[in-house]
Amino acid sequence: MFSKIKNIDTAFRHVRGFTIVVVVGSIIMSCFALYKSFSLVAQMQDKVYILANGKALEAYASDRKDNIPVEARDHVMTFHKLFFTLDPDDKVIKTNVTKALYLADDSAKRIYDDLKENGYYSGIISGNISQTLEVDSVAIDINKYPYHFRCYATQKIIRTTSIAQRSLITEGNLRNVSRSDNNPHGFLVERWKTVENRDLSTENRK
Repeated sequence: MFSKIKNIDTAFRHVRGFTIVVVVGSIIMSCFALYKSFSLVAQMQDKVYILANGKALEAYASDRKDNIPVEARDHVMTFHKLFFTLDPDDKVIKTNVTKALYLADDSAKRIYDDLKENGYYSGIISGNISQTLEVDSVAIDINKYPYHFRCYATQKIIRTTSIAQRSLITEGNLRNVSRSDNNPHGFLVERWKTVENRDLSTENRK
């Protein structure tokens, strides 16, 4: 009888031990599954899918501080190209300059008003002149806010009889503002001024 009781007690301890192992294993597996689920959700939140031409393209979200130099340079380049890309068409000039002025403060508006008052734009229209701008480089100092920049570019002025190239160097500051359709980078050009604007070459058109 004592032998049977001993066997039952041993079997009970085995069953209890096995049950404890199963329960502990289940808890560990559940915790691991929860951890992986939260990790997967966190990873998915850093992904953005863009639909382009019927295809879903994956993009990754990142902190703005990681992209400040790239976005700042592109903002400066976009502003200069819009401001200085001109054709002998009043509508084109107004469209480009209006877009550019959304990206800068009143320092750019004052320069535009001065050029307009001095007949610069009317001269482009009456002389059938086209002007393009190629940005060579943009230097941004992101170690101090507002971010100081200097833009190095080449102007190409196409007249009826000649093509002139001019060196253009400007500088200013960049201040953070809210992003919008008119200002997708969320920067504003401040205290913008021209440092250099000199002739490089002139060639006659054949």
